[in-house]
Amino acid sequence: MVIARHDTDPLIGGWQDGIDSGWAADADALRTVLRHQASTVTVVTAPGAPAVGFTATSFTSVSLAPPIVSFCVNVGSSSWPTLAGARHVAVHLLAEHQQQLARTFATSGIDRFAVPTRWRTGPEGVPILAGVLAWLLCRVVDRVPVGDHAVVLAEPELLRHADAGSPLLHHQGRYAGLAAGAVRRTA
Repeated sequence: MVIARHDTDPLIGGWQDGIDSGWAADADALRTVLRHQASTVTVVTAPGAPAVGFTATSFTSVSLAPPIVSFCVNVGSSSWPTLAGARHVAVHLLAEHQQQLARTFATSGIDRFAVPTRWRTGPEGVPILAGVLAWLLCRVVDRVPVGDHAVVLAEPELLRHADAGSPLLHHQGRYAGLAAGAVRRTA
């Protein structure tokens, strides 16, 4: 495949003809490229002693028949030992005003369920966060090890969503929201 040179196009400018003008696909290069993808920000919670939760931007629908969703978790994270044995989890889709909640569940070494986090114990003992755009209570059906992560496949059993609101997104290493059809940056 030959990539045509379009130096005047700001999105393509600087590319050379041919495949050899790319960069090696190492972890840093892949991370840089993936920063161009906007992702929905979610918090995954699981019951345990103590309960665990973490911020994830890898949530996606896998199948509608049967309904299956997935998310990825680093097997070196503090949440993994509990999640590795959890039968049920909750996936919470955050609203654009919930950047602090996303940061809380992305921070290591703290009690993520302490005040001011609002939550309750839901079905199957799974922590359910208050005020989110939507949440799904899911039964874990498989965990697939892939490199330093595991892909968790789960079947939604119970769903709740708000009637209105916009999602919190992660793009270019920052949280973002939707405003009148355009991406609006948030701190």
